[in-house]
Amino acid sequence: MAPIPTPPAEPQDSPEGYVDLDSEHAERLARQRGWSTVRSLPPGAIITMEYRTGRLNFEVRDGRVARAWKG
Repeated sequence: MAPIPTPPAEPQDSPEGYVDLDSEHAERLARQRGWSTVRSLPPGAIITMEYRTGRLNFEVRDGRVARAWKG
């Protein structure tokens, strides 16, 4: 049986720090800080709920980050 791979460490970064930033700026900043995947979503978007290490999600309203969370 193959060993289970160890996921890379997540950036030591707080999702709350992205709230109210311009969405394009927030995405660039998140990638610079080491997030491997940055996902911008409209309010109420239907998404899968699996947790992915290294992914940062943004709910974007009127071009600004209204909510941010890991996974």
